Amino acid sequence: MGGKVKRKSGRYQFLQFGIIGVVNALIDIGTFNLLLLLFYTEDRLLLLVYNTISYIFAVLNSYFWNASVTFNRTSKGSNYQRFGFLIQAIVSLGISNIVFIGLNSLMEWLGILNWLRYNIAKGLAMLFSSLASFFMVKYLVFKDYKGRNM
Repeated sequence: MGGKVKRKSGRYQFLQFGIIGVVNALIDIGTFNLLLLLFYTEDRLLLLVYNTISYIFAVLNSYFWNASVTFNRTSKGSNYQRFGFLIQAIVSLGISNIVFIGLNSLMEWLGILNWLRYNIAKGLAMLFSSLASFFMVKYLVFKDYKGRNM
């Protein structure tokens, strides 16, 4: 028998995912604010476009680091995993856009200043989409079939 590969605990993976998530958040919110700085708008459709563009940059970074670090033991680079990651990214983007536009609308109704409400809505959208992404990536995309006790 060869040496047994040590399985990462869920907490350890969640910590790694979280650290990568912080970098993704910086990319996401940084891109979003750069777009606002360069091409300011209050148009909701354009804000969704900005949210989507910034999300795409963050998710590309996420795929690279999570496939090569967090889930490297179960990441095979297969077409199934790439397609699964793409599907979860689209679902997470939907969550991000729904939370972003919903919270932005609510805070607009409450009279919160544009820049502040955009960033609060963006931050919470990132939080909810990241949580959904972690569980989809862990349990669907990079699922560990061999390391499971049945």
